[in-house]
Amino acid sequence: MDAPAETGRSTGLGDYLAAERTLLAWIRTGLALMGFGFVVARFGLFLQQIQAVRHGPSEQAYGPSLWFGTALIGAGVAVNLFSGWHHVRLVARMNRGQVTHYHSTALAVAASVFLALVGLGMAVYLISVRDSAPPRSANIEEESMAASVNSGLINRPSKHSVNESLERLQRTLQAKGVNVFALVDHSGEAEKAGLKMRPTKLVIFGNPKAGTPLMVAAPSIAIDLPLKILIWEDSEGKVWVSYNSPAYLQERHALPRELLPNIAVVEALAAAATD
Repeated sequence: MDAPAETGRSTGLGDYLAAERTLLAWIRTGLALMGFGFVVARFGLFLQQIQAVRHGPSEQAYGPSLWFGTALIGAGVAVNLFSGWHHVRLVARMNRGQVTHYHSTALAVAASVFLALVGLGMAVYLISVRDSAPPRSANIEEESMAASVNSGLINRPSKHSVNESLERLQRTLQAKGVNVFALVDHSGEAEKAGLKMRPTKLVIFGNPKAGTPLMVAAPSIAIDLPLKILIWEDSEGKVWVSYNSPAYLQERHALPRELLPNIAVVEALAAAATD
C-alpha cells in the first residue's frame, strides 16, 4: 500500500480530515462485515429450527453458513486492523511533510473480490438446500408429525391398517410388560349407536413403576396419565397414530428432565405400531 512520496509541501487540515474520513469509512465497512457475518452464521441455526419443525431433528447443526459467517466476521476484523494500521502510517507521513501522488486501492479490491466469492458460495449453498428439499406433497405427513410444536400432539403416519397397527402396538406392549388399562373402540361404539365413523381406536396403557414417580414430582400430570395412543383413519383412508409429545407433557407439568424417559417410551411404541 506504499506510494511514492514527495516532500516540500505542507500538509493542511483538509488532508488530515480526508484521511480520518477514509479511516471511518473503512471502520464502517469492517463493522458491516462483522454484523452481516453474525447474521449469516445464525442463519444456519434458523434453517436447523425450520428443519426440526418440518422434518424432524437435523443431523447438521449449522451447515456451511457457519463457515461463511465466520469468514465474514474474520474479514471485518482484518479490514479494521489493516485500515487502522494504514491510517497510522499515512498520518506519520503527513507529519513528516510527505505527500503521496496516488492512493492504493488494494484493500478495496481485495474486499470486493472476497465479498463476491462469499456471495457466490452462499448462492450455491442456498440453491443446493432448495434442491435437496423434498416436494411439498411429500412433506405433508412429516408436517403432521411435527404438530407438537403448538398443540402437543404428534401425528405419525402408519404403513398398516388401523387393526394391524393396533395389533402391532398390543404385541409390543405385551412384550415390554406394559399394562393395557383400556381399549376404547370409538368407531365400534358409534356403529352400535347406528352411526358411521371411520376406524378410530384408543389404547390406554402404562406402568405404575414409571408413572408413580411422575405424579409424585408433578401431581397435575395425573390428568394425562396413563399414556394414550390413538389409532385412526382419515377421510382419504390414511392411517395415523397420534400421541402426546413427551416434551410437551414435560413443559406442561414442569416435570424434572431426568423423568422424561418415563414418558418418552410412547415414541418407541408408536414407531413399533407404524413401521
